[in-house]
Amino acid sequence: MSDADTANGGDEKTNINIRVTETFLEDIDATWQEEGYNSRSEFIRDALRDAVRHPDLTRESWKEIAAVEHARRTGDSETFSREEILAGDE
Repeated sequence: MSDADTANGGDEKTNINIRVTETFLEDIDATWQEEGYNSRSEFIRDALRDAVRHPDLTRESWKEIAAVEHARRTGDSETFSREEILAGDE
């Protein structure tokens, strides 16, 4: 994998075309807006970058990560201090 794309610069960008259902596109649009991305393209690039960087993670793992991240961003999750987490290992 090239590091150029990960540095937000470098190589010239190329357009690609994908086909998705209208329902899935609605889900994509709702997600990128809820998660605070500036655009659909930014969100999709980030998702693709994660998939390429971490091919060993399963689809189920990505769903769990996304759910936790969403809960954290929307304030629907508990927060713990570093000390509380470390104390849990004792």
